[in-house]
Amino acid sequence: MAGHSKWANIQHRKKAVDAKRGKIFTRINRELTVAARTGGGDPDANPALRLAIEKANAANMPKDNIERAVKKATGDLDGVNYEELKYEGYAPGGVAVLVECLTDNRNRTVAEVRHAFTKYGGNLGTDGSVAYLFSKIGVLNFAPGTSEMDVMEIALEAGAQDVVKEEDGSLEVITTPEAYSDVVAAMRAANLKPENSEITMRASLQVELDVESGEKVLRFLDVLEDLDDTQDVYSNADIPEEAYS
Repeated sequence: MAGHSKWANIQHRKKAVDAKRGKIFTRINRELTVAARTGGGDPDANPALRLAIEKANAANMPKDNIERAVKKATGDLDGVNYEELKYEGYAPGGVAVLVECLTDNRNRTVAEVRHAFTKYGGNLGTDGSVAYLFSKIGVLNFAPGTSEMDVMEIALEAGAQDVVKEEDGSLEVITTPEAYSDVVAAMRAANLKPENSEITMRASLQVELDVESGEKVLRFLDVLEDLDDTQDVYSNADIPEEAYS
């Protein structure tokens, strides 16, 4: 079996995000809009909005863009109404896939998602078919060589659940969604900036793939990511490092 490196996977995702900066801003804008419309425009009283603003800041989204999205959502400016949709299914090789979308056209979104599953040999499932495998968590990733002692001390004191040292030397801090903001703030205050930090969906069971299968699944996941209405794509694929080359 080829080598599996969590750090390589993280770096690949980071490069993919950087290459799609404009699309990332669009996604965050929709997330800000939904969060503010649902829970109000005050981030101190709206945890979902606070997380969306943190995501926007992490992506270097201009402050004016953030404020405009919130104002549209709260009625201070004209805006678009978005609907939250979730699709579940399997990629080739039995890999579970969860697709979260925000859309102003449900029919368009479901047609595009269904087409992607069909074209790449996946199977679109029913509600609940794979969601039970995933749990929402906060994750902070630190590069190999970062002081494990410093990260552990600060993270646990700030409310993190666990700190894991991976085989490649990178560190992963796990938090509940509720403690995520406090842990991120504590790390920044200690000048320990994570290479990646996010609220994500983590599967309880991973499916380990070989290089060929990993390449196929990556192509499929990339197609789902590129759909206009996609916000996030999660899977339980453990893809070997060689598949990213």
